[in-house]
Amino acid sequence: MKIAMAQINPTIADISGNREKIISFIRDGAARGADLVIFPEMATIGYPPMDLLENRKLIHDNLASIEEIARHCTGAAVICGYVDQDPENHPLLFNAAAFMEKGRIVSRHFKTLLPTYDVFDELRYFSRARELSVVEFMGRRIGITICEDIWNDLDFYSEGRAQAGSLEKYDYRRRYDIDPIQKLASLKADLVVNISASPFTRGKNAFKRMMIGDIARHHAVPVIYVNQVGGNDSLVFDGNSIAFNSRGLIVGRGRAFEEDLAIVDVEAGTAIEITDSDIEEIRRALVLGIRDYVRKCGFRSVVIGLSGGIDSALTAALAVEALGPENVTGITMPSVYSSAGSVDDSRVLAENLGIRFETVPIRFLFDKYRHTLAEIFRGRPEDVTEENIQARIRGNILMAVSNKEKSLVLSTGNKSELAMGYCTLYGDMSGGLAVISDLPKTLVYELSRHINRDRAIIPEASITKPPSAELRPGQKDQDSLPPYEVLDRILELYIEDRLSADEIIAHGFPGDTVRSVLHTVNINEYKRRQAAPGIKVTAKAFGVGRRIPLAQRFRP
Repeated sequence: MKIAMAQINPTIADISGNREKIISFIRDGAARGADLVIFPEMATIGYPPMDLLENRKLIHDNLASIEEIARHCTGAAVICGYVDQDPENHPLLFNAAAFMEKGRIVSRHFKTLLPTYDVFDELRYFSRARELSVVEFMGRRIGITICEDIWNDLDFYSEGRAQAGSLEKYDYRRRYDIDPIQKLASLKADLVVNISASPFTRGKNAFKRMMIGDIARHHAVPVIYVNQVGGNDSLVFDGNSIAFNSRGLIVGRGRAFEEDLAIVDVEAGTAIEITDSDIEEIRRALVLGIRDYVRKCGFRSVVIGLSGGIDSALTAALAVEALGPENVTGITMPSVYSSAGSVDDSRVLAENLGIRFETVPIRFLFDKYRHTLAEIFRGRPEDVTEENIQARIRGNILMAVSNKEKSLVLSTGNKSELAMGYCTLYGDMSGGLAVISDLPKTLVYELSRHINRDRAIIPEASITKPPSAELRPGQKDQDSLPPYEVLDRILELYIEDRLSADEIIAHGFPGDTVRSVLHTVNINEYKRRQAAPGIKVTAKAFGVGRRIPLAQRFRP
């Protein structure tokens, strides 16, 4: 049996656009000799649609779409994700897969395991499948599963084949009492298909390949895993669809971070080895996240404030790769405290990238603010207030250019700064997308060096000079923050690994530093709640997957 893994990039709620894309891939798969074409989870609507699922018209249009898709299933059979109604539990729905052949829907299969952790909230909308069944096709008994259904192999976890550290960091652990794969095996399924919309996070792919390969080997059945690709808001879906033979060996793969139609014969294919670069995956995830967010939100270009530092330089380099240099504008906004080197480094970066570059000094505006506020502030020394005024002037300039040119502002703060509140509301936090807000500062350095591996795109001075907001004389980040090597590890242990202060201290970090960092993280939740959405690449990002109340007194 020749199977086409059709990993597509749907736009959420673009029913007609998604339908035409699906039909096009079906035709292409049939033309290339595929007997079965498989699409991702919720391919008709795109994942995650969130509360759009409460719109009855969207559900109706999606149902009409899957019927129309079925009529085009003449040259090959198709498995496609969509959303179905649950007539017994209105207004709940089913996260569903349709098996279609010869112009009609042959069978419907519903998701059993509904995740409600991190960025997932499926119990809010869906009912669980009440039964599992297999579908017979070309002498095979196919068991159809949907995303989470494949992530609860009880033997895999209970026998310790999963790595314990990965289970804690990435939420991969037994959460349910049922194993859908085991149920399908008892129904004599001899091919397992899993359609997914599984977002990218650092380190996840290696674990996923180990887990699915173990399932194929343990049950002695081929497994086809087809994943969505593309950026939707904060989430990036990396594709990387995989086919395993009954021995648990990889015999086919969809391209990473691209739409693809990969043809595979699970028993005739030659085993392949996958060796992905961690940092390269992060780069490609961010580039795809920028491209899709900008375009799916109706923009064509972006504007970035260039400080001469590494954060804005990295953001600009990623934006150019995502959108092209003609669609990126960099603006440097020197103040009285800006060094000549910072302006020069911004200009060199713009030349290296080939982007439009503008200089808008803010000293005059800053002086006007100070003059205007002099009476109210009489007798009080300058402090962080005046620092923030400069950041907010810059934010206003960027937003003015955004309004005038219909260009999206990309904010440039990193995860370390956002965690510690080392950023200014309505200032450097202004923007429509926070590109590197899930990159700790140490990862910013690593990714910048990776981008510079072949030639100097980001000026070396931007990488090597001590980081500074340049909002007061001689200011350096490390005047206010612990060394980033220390800070980032503490933040990882707290935010991603969910350790308490005492547990982090037991890792060898000074108690005063740990408690100060954790306290600072907690009191700055109000800033993060007002931040632009960021692109998730770590196991736990700020945003929809981390829900912390603002008014609380938790002390870790």
